[in-house]
Amino acid sequence: MPAPLLHSPLDARHRTLGASMTAFGGWEMPISYAGSGVVAEHTAVRTAVGVFDVSHLGKVLVSGPGAAAFLNRCLTADLDRIGPGQAQYTLCCTPSGGVLDDLIAYRVSDDEVFLVPNAANSASVAAVLAAAAPSPVQVIDQHRDFGVLAVQGPAAATTLERLGLPTDLPYLAFVDAPWTGGTVRICRTGYTGEHGYELLPAWDDAPALFDAVLAAAAESGGRAAGLGARDTLRTEMGYALHGQDLGPTISPVQARIGWAVGWTKPEFFGRDALLAERERGPGRTARGLVATGRGVLRADLDVLDADGAVIGRTTSGTFSPTLGKGIALALIDTATGIADGAEVQVDVRGRRIPAQLGRPPFVPSHVR
Repeated sequence: MPAPLLHSPLDARHRTLGASMTAFGGWEMPISYAGSGVVAEHTAVRTAVGVFDVSHLGKVLVSGPGAAAFLNRCLTADLDRIGPGQAQYTLCCTPSGGVLDDLIAYRVSDDEVFLVPNAANSASVAAVLAAAAPSPVQVIDQHRDFGVLAVQGPAAATTLERLGLPTDLPYLAFVDAPWTGGTVRICRTGYTGEHGYELLPAWDDAPALFDAVLAAAAESGGRAAGLGARDTLRTEMGYALHGQDLGPTISPVQARIGWAVGWTKPEFFGRDALLAERERGPGRTARGLVATGRGVLRADLDVLDADGAVIGRTTSGTFSPTLGKGIALALIDTATGIADGAEVQVDVRGRRIPAQLGRPPFVPSHVR
């Protein structure tokens, strides 16, 4: 029997708002809300502000003398390049160079780092790190100790300022701020390509904070947004989704996120395999596709060249509300040498949709 789905601390709020719920990463989470829908929620983020519940994301505390130095020997990015109060996108790789997970590392101090992995991989990341941790470093799974809200869009800062929360933060900086007798961690980050913040309140404080943020967002024309809009927004930016665009069989070299690897570091999980792949060149690389014909692109579709030969496969695909076109991310065989701008075809159940090959993002980024 499959394990029962977990529920966010905001589950009752979602149901009151008429959310369509779905299973995602072992959790039951909102796809979209009654009275809006994915396109309206997507548009709110691009033009005003959207409020997402992403409490399904993992939370792992690594603490003890030398905790940051220990993690720097495990994760790909160079944790020594940031200081206390800064966060970093990084990867936990397998010995063969695949990606066990991508995550955000919050450096609190030399002896404390807070990790936010993906929901489905949180326990695996915690287990791998715990097995490698020297005494007295501790790895504690805090998955259901904190909620996570993503406040994203041009009016994100205004929304939080209405609540007296700090917003003047550089990108990927964070601060712990008081809020109604508790503390909320606020970080300038997100997964939409817009100016935004992620808030981490205590689990039991999340409902009241969600109510307050949603009310403040409404003053700017904002609304609650579900995972459907989160997916269209991140795909427009070309942001990788673990399990589709990167994973145990898709390395950071193939996914073109080598910028998240500290190549000169002497040690991290998967280092030797990744250095070797980087040296010889990957057999396939991540590219972007924009449909030039009618049709929606999806994941797991063959990509063909002008002669009808299969040259790759899509990993993510959706309809872009911003462009009004189908878009996709794909792994394309490097040996083809096919250039950006080339016309290709995507096989959608026997129907070939023409598309143009390129590199994301598909729309401008406003994260900074």
